[in-house]
Amino acid sequence: MNIFGFEITRGKPPQSEKSFVAPSDDGGVQSIRAGGYYGTYLDIEGISKSEAELIKRYRDIAMMADVDAAIEDIVNDSIANLDDEVPLKLDLDKTGLSSSIKNKIHAEFEYVLSLMRFNDRAQDYFRRWYIDGRMYFHKVIDTEKPQEGIKDIRYIDPRKITKVKEVKKEKNPQGVSFIKSTEEFFLYNEKGLASKPGQYTAAESDNALKITKDAVVYCPSGLIDQDKNIPVSYLHKAIRPANQLRMMENAAVIYRITRAPERRIFYVDVGNLPSNRAEQYLKDIMDRYRNKLVYDANTGEVRDDKKFMSMLEDFWLPRREGSQGTQIDTLPAGQNLGQIEDIVYFQKKLYQSLNVPVSRLEQQAGLNFGRAAEINRDELKFTKFISKLRKKFSVMFEDLLRTQLVLKNVMTEEDFISIRDNIVYVFAQDAYYTESKNQEILRSRFEVLQGASSYIGSLFSKEYVQKEILMLTDEQLEEINMQLQMEEPFMTQDQEHEMAMQQQAAGEDTGEQ
Repeated sequence: MNIFGFEITRGKPPQSEKSFVAPSDDGGVQSIRAGGYYGTYLDIEGISKSEAELIKRYRDIAMMADVDAAIEDIVNDSIANLDDEVPLKLDLDKTGLSSSIKNKIHAEFEYVLSLMRFNDRAQDYFRRWYIDGRMYFHKVIDTEKPQEGIKDIRYIDPRKITKVKEVKKEKNPQGVSFIKSTEEFFLYNEKGLASKPGQYTAAESDNALKITKDAVVYCPSGLIDQDKNIPVSYLHKAIRPANQLRMMENAAVIYRITRAPERRIFYVDVGNLPSNRAEQYLKDIMDRYRNKLVYDANTGEVRDDKKFMSMLEDFWLPRREGSQGTQIDTLPAGQNLGQIEDIVYFQKKLYQSLNVPVSRLEQQAGLNFGRAAEINRDELKFTKFISKLRKKFSVMFEDLLRTQLVLKNVMTEEDFISIRDNIVYVFAQDAYYTESKNQEILRSRFEVLQGASSYIGSLFSKEYVQKEILMLTDEQLEEINMQLQMEEPFMTQDQEHEMAMQQQAAGEDTGEQ
């Protein structure tokens, strides 16, 4: 199995640093033993036997109407689809870099987004990542001219690729095994990987393509099955309530179809006729009174299907002589056919499993853009959940940006690692909601400022009020002070003009007196 792709070289830890535990990974990477492949059987709650089947299960339940509606709410809130604003921007204010380096980073980041056509396909990428629970991209470069950076970014079906970690161990004189080295890479097979994750035979290993770690972008969901050590989707906990909801809807439809019509019961007096004669007599009566004409839309003919009796039709029962005579009763239809409390209950359970506010089930409910205090707790939790999803999804852009900057010699990998925690990926938000929220927050701060204005200079300093009440940062304070200094001459002229007018008015009043 030959290696494929490229690798960004970096400094390796000294050999004197030893540990008996392999480095952890938050993406659910399968560990394999050096020199061979082995694994354990996967059975996730009896749902599926492989990652490929699990991903297919996620995609199946995502096609349900209720699940799709919840996913649409999550995707629309996470990636705002605005016409006049890009869905993702880069904020480098906290990195402390020079303006020239910042401009280069912004240019390379925009180039990476253009390769992905992210401005047009942002919601599609996020939806795939949310449903599958992982996303892979191949970074295509010119190996003869790597300094030209990434040439193309291509999506990889997660059912055909997986990330593994090869661990090599050695024993010390006391017989304790220590981690000698670890190597992470990807295994790709166009026809799909082994049915059991981690179990790769020699034949399967020869058919799989071994890809270096730096050549593939791997963005996991962040949710890990700790027992199986594999990434799972955010839809994983919704599989059971989705199946229960589907079963309850099917049961409700069947019950309504079978119990909706009213049916009649014919008690036919057969006298003392023998059994065979009584049965024939009853059949003659049925044929005489039953009239079942059916229109065939395909041929345009009207045919008689009275020889067929379905469960929705009338019942004919014989009655012997000596009992009551011929009688016709009506079997009432099913009662409470309009009650769907059980279906609504499982719909709420489904939305709760997806962390979507249950209030969004009511499609007729209006959208409130009032005071921030009127936002309910579920919407606040949902907003925090969206922020967490955005941070997990940003791992993909961090990997792409790191590769592009290192290949283009904008900075070294060590330099990027030192600033990556200060890089902020700003996602576009709903303009009206964000503006309303910011105005409400600013209005509340000014109300508090108005109440504390009489104490400025005696109990509170001006700087304390600016930082603790108006929540201004040091950068904002510095910018405001510079603006005030630039506007000071103009403000002085206005004040002098106003003062002259006041003095003139005061002189006129004195002359009149």
